[in-house]
Parts: sequence; C-alpha cells; structure tokens
Amino acid sequence: MARAPFQVLVFAYTWVDDEPRYAVLRRADLGVWQAIAGGGEGEETPEQAARREAFEEAGVPADADLLPLKSIGQIPVDHFRDRAHWPPDLTTIPEYSFAVAADPALIRLSAEHDVIAWLCFDDAIARLEWDSNRAALAELHGRVFGTSLQEAGLETTNRDE
Repeated sequence: MARAPFQVLVFAYTWVDDEPRYAVLRRADLGVWQAIAGGGEGEETPEQAARREAFEEAGVPADADLLPLKSIGQIPVDHFRDRAHWPPDLTTIPEYSFAVAADPALIRLSAEHDVIAWLCFDDAIARLEWDSNRAALAELHGRVFGTSLQEAGLETTNRDE
C-alpha cells in the first residue's frame, strides 16, 4: 500500500499524583526520543492513521478517545523513501498531531521503539528530538493546564477549526 503524503504524531498521556505524564518513546534505529509517529497508508485520513500507528507502535486500543491537536508541523519530503510516489513539486508534508489518554500498564512497544518513558512536561520537552514534537506536546500540556504555547516558549501552526 502506498504511503500517503502526511505524517502523524500521537502523544499518549496519563496522570500520576494529579500531575500529567507524557509518553516519549526511543526509536530503536536512531536512538532519538519522540511521540508515537508514522505515516498514512492509502486513503487513510490523519485520524485513521493516528489510531493505527498508536495501536501498532504502543498497543493503544483503536477505539480510544483521540484528541486532535491544532499543531501541524511541516517535514521535508527528503526524509521519506516514498517521496518518489508523490508529486514532484511537493517539498514538505504536513505532520498532524493528536493526543490520547493511556494506561501505562497496557502499553506494549513494537520493535520500532526500545524504551518508553512517562515524563513530566519539562523532562519530556527536554528529551524530545524534533521541534514539531515539542510544539505538539506544549499544546497538549497547555490544554491540560491552560498554559499558552507562548508561555511555554513554543509556537505552532494552527489548524483551522
């Protein structure tokens, strides 16, 4: 199945002692920390791709409540093998972000990741490799605590409501 020209991020989160904890996963191949991530397949919508990726990479039930975030990153197509199947004038693809409440005891990592850490906001932000992941996490954290992205020191591209 052809890869669709978009990427998704899914931040799993939980609560510990009335404080949010965010799941960051270490990629087994690169050793970098990120959210659950992947691309769309075929005619999938971003939400469908997010559900599939969350299930495949972490065992999050496909029917879990998924929260769409407004944060949309842009990733150069040079990072993708499948770019040969996309329009030649396409230079970036959108990266749509989502969040899902999850029970840490039920998370099961795929072979794509070798470690999961449930971290407070500051530790998670510091560990994440990519700016788009940090922007999406800051938005999620802001929704949890009412903190703006500017107050968190980050900005994001807003999706139309």
